Amino acid sequence: MSRISRRGILRAARNLLIGGGLSVLGVYQYIQCELEWFKLNHYSLRLEGLGPEFDGLRVVHLSDLHFSPIINLERFAEVIEIVQQQFPDLILITGDFIDRDTPREQIPDYVVQLGSLNAKLGVFAVLGNHDHWQDQALVRHMLEESGIKDLSNRVETLVRGTGQLHLCGLDDYMVGEQDLDSVLAALPREGCAILMVHEPDYADISAASGRFALQLSGHSHGGQVYVPFYGPPIVPDHGRKYPRGLYQVGDMTLYTNTGIGVIRPYVRVNCRPEVAVFHLESGLPEI
Repeated sequence: MSRISRRGILRAARNLLIGGGLSVLGVYQYIQCELEWFKLNHYSLRLEGLGPEFDGLRVVHLSDLHFSPIINLERFAEVIEIVQQQFPDLILITGDFIDRDTPREQIPDYVVQLGSLNAKLGVFAVLGNHDHWQDQALVRHMLEESGIKDLSNRVETLVRGTGQLHLCGLDDYMVGEQDLDSVLAALPREGCAILMVHEPDYADISAASGRFALQLSGHSHGGQVYVPFYGPPIVPDHGRKYPRGLYQVGDMTLYTNTGIGVIRPYVRVNCRPEVAVFHLESGLPEI
């Protein structure tokens, strides 16, 4: 066997370092790409109690915008374009508009962008934990200025002919501002009801009420990192049981959106930011 020269060892070490560096660079570039690579997901959902008047309703669901250096004005403009290309009947946003990294001087520009979201039957939202931790009054002002209806602990009833669809919202569960009793008291006994609440694990409580056909949530970001055959290694409180996607919780369907933005560390791996579109069908729930 021939001896390896010192020059050969140095050359091999150099090649190894270059190859390793390129691999690290490739992983970094992929992570950066996935942060900005918005995924459009379409689902057909049969909802119990949904009248034929609302059959075919197109609902766009957004969550966890987290306006920041990652979801800057340019990136959010891309989201708006994707949303409007779906010609939505409803746009529903389940909280966390801002966080500690939101550039406050750009809030007026984000308000203008939020105001450009347009749906035939309106745009509705609830707040998330980061909204409360940072400045819930500011977020409510942003919603008011942009024409988005704040459904925190409220019910809005949509009417088509003799059919009714109830949009219900809860304020944030993690900070204890939700008031399910008030929502249930205001909710008519008849007609399909959709619930918006930031934290998905609240589904165990909302489903037990027996009154909601669908709950839309976010909060978990899908873990931001998703390991095949394992799931997300790290998820927040109240987002651990139902971290992403479709679930059946009792008689209620739950959808957990992986969100648009991220929190630190700014990474997404196998967990792209998403815009979800639901095509509602009258009838019994089916997944």
